Amino acid sequence: MKYSPALQSATLLKRYKRFLADLQLKDGSEFTAHCANTGKMTGCAEPGFSAFYSTSDNTKRKYPQSLELTKNNLSQLICVNTAIANKVVEEAINNNVITELNGYEQLQSEVKYGSENSRIDFLLTDSSKSDCYVEVKSVTLLSQSDPQSGQGYFPDAQTLRGQKHIRELIEMIEQGHRAVLLFAVLHEGINKVSGAAHIDEKYNALLNYAISKGVEVLVYKASISANEVILNEKIAFIANS
Repeated sequence: MKYSPALQSATLLKRYKRFLADLQLKDGSEFTAHCANTGKMTGCAEPGFSAFYSTSDNTKRKYPQSLELTKNNLSQLICVNTAIANKVVEEAINNNVITELNGYEQLQSEVKYGSENSRIDFLLTDSSKSDCYVEVKSVTLLSQSDPQSGQGYFPDAQTLRGQKHIRELIEMIEQGHRAVLLFAVLHEGINKVSGAAHIDEKYNALLNYAISKGVEVLVYKASISANEVILNEKIAFIANS
């Protein structure tokens, strides 16, 4: 996914009220940007981090600028706009980058499914194979105790919604379909991913159970710059007991 025009740089002053971030330009002027991220953003939005933002030409927006990327103290870029995850995954599927998902005739997004009234991120269908349900999760939580380890975790906070999504994927397996949980890593410093048992023990237990029932876990990492975010590298998932 290309940014057009390329993102502009600033310094992050603070992120607050979940959806707002104050930024400062080199000339000292300050402004408030929209932050499309409902998570805790642990290690991703510390005051003083470099920040990169886009500007919308929609005159009805209260905050025309959007926080897109940050750069931590290890000079690692992080895509903090969670809406980007589905965009880069769809692009990667269409470009046959995610080889495990190649060969389907049709891709649909936001399709209703499951007994808990969910919407699957992507439904892949083909006349010659089982339907494939793909749930996408954005991963930006790098180990805070050992950031040099490259260990990433999901989730970064307790997530009842995420637990529901795993139950829905298990249900699809039980109905004879294919179900995939795809972790999209949007942090340059993360080189492997595990369930965050230390943050949401129930989510991690459900994840392990889902794997035992046949839910597939895939992890793909994005290359990130002020010009584009492209999902292009498969990395390891390491189950956390």
